[in-house]
Amino acid sequence: MTLDEAAPAVPAPGAPRRRAVGDPVKTLLHRHRALCERAVDPLEIAAGLEAQGITDRTAARFRHRDVFSLAEELYARTPREDEPAAPPAGRAADARALRGFGYALLPGALALGAAAAGMPFAGPLAVLATVAALVRPGRPAGPAGGRFPYAAHLLAAAVAGWAVYRHGTALGVALALAVAPGHLIGALFAARSRRRLAGSRALEDFAEGTRPLLLGAVAVFAAAAAGAAALAGTPLALAVPPAVLLFLTRLLLGHGAARGPVAAALALALVPVPLAVSAAAAGLLVHAVVALSRASAHARP
Repeated sequence: MTLDEAAPAVPAPGAPRRRAVGDPVKTLLHRHRALCERAVDPLEIAAGLEAQGITDRTAARFRHRDVFSLAEELYARTPREDEPAAPPAGRAADARALRGFGYALLPGALALGAAAAGMPFAGPLAVLATVAALVRPGRPAGPAGGRFPYAAHLLAAAVAGWAVYRHGTALGVALALAVAPGHLIGALFAARSRRRLAGSRALEDFAEGTRPLLLGAVAVFAAAAAGAAALAGTPLALAVPPAVLLFLTRLLLGHGAARGPVAAALALALVPVPLAVSAAAAGLLVHAVVALSRASAHARP
């Protein structure tokens, strides 16, 4: 049964009228009970409904003006057992954020130290440290993630390794140095998107406000990657495109996006022709604008 079939049907003109469904929302609540019981607020339900294909138009068939209004009713009608108040999580969140930033500093520090010491394996170390930063806790990809969830990570390692092999250790150091600003910019983008989700009343409204946030985050990161390239002593034209490609990969994997388009862009970057990496980064940016402007990409893990 499709989602549109689950909505109350509207009789055609001239057709005999059937008895109207008394409570169409109750049927939807039963179908998505697990989502509604797990949600900590109506926004989680709205994001989950959108991920299941329910749009504002579908919500209108459930007698609601948009998905957010429908989610509020589902949240209010979901029975919950009384639970003791959870302890404040502010300190835990601060410690987790500090620890995450510390981990983000490690790739650049290791790569820069190994290169400064003249170690022969400085390039491979920079590649491993950079790609390891992509393997971090994030939202699961779900069914859309594909059958090979780590294919994107392996392709990212191949892209970084191939670039360092062709252009030298300095490029690997530049990519590793860009991990820390990428972590901060990605965290800021996620926080601001989440805040915008809380203030949105329609899916299109949220998407229109999130796209400029993403483009701004990519622009700021590109500037940070250029600074890292200058510090490492490698040309900007060689360092910035793969850095942006890996940054977008990090964002998409961290927000639970489908792995297929990510893997396809990374595979394109391996083609040994000029501008292949730039074309791959541009293509992945187009995909990111679509995928990361969805409310479901910003639900809590």
